Amino acid sequence: WTVVTYGRLDAALNNAGIQTPQRPMAEITDDEFDRTVAVDLKGVWNCMRYEILQMLKQGGGAIVNTSSQGGVTGFPGQAASSVAPPAAIDYAAKTIRINAVCPGVIRTPMAEDLMRRDPSLEKELVRDIPAGRLGKPEEIANAVLWLCSPQASFVDGHALLVDGAFSIH
Repeated sequence: WTVVTYGRLDAALNNAGIQTPQRPMAEITDDEFDRTVAVDLKGVWNCMRYEILQMLKQGGGAIVNTSSQGGVTGFPGQAASSVAPPAAIDYAAKTIRINAVCPGVIRTPMAEDLMRRDPSLEKELVRDIPAGRLGKPEEIANAVLWLCSPQASFVDGHALLVDGAFSIH
């Protein structure tokens, strides 16, 4: 649709993810792991391959994949969602930049649902974030826009943490 309407695809955000069961790796079932990988990894892979093919035709572009701070720092009980190899090396010389934005805990509908089910969770989460609050979706959007912009023209293969200093805490 984008290429038909605008004639090209200059930037793409792949933002797919599901809530993985929060259990140690050995306790996650094959079905739970397969479902997580199908959405979080294969879903992004499917999008990227078509985006890359279009960007190769037109001479470049920028792709940002949403990961999470857990993809960089790891989270207990989240082993199924932390596998995403970068493709940036394959396409850097072809002027396709591929980066990731790695949000911390962001006030999304998924997070709100978890906090509704466990009212003490928000206080517990905020306690571990040096910024003292949950992130806002627009803060992630701003990071993505920057990664897709010409101002980030030499940023490639980078996982940008946007987590209120949680990862260095």
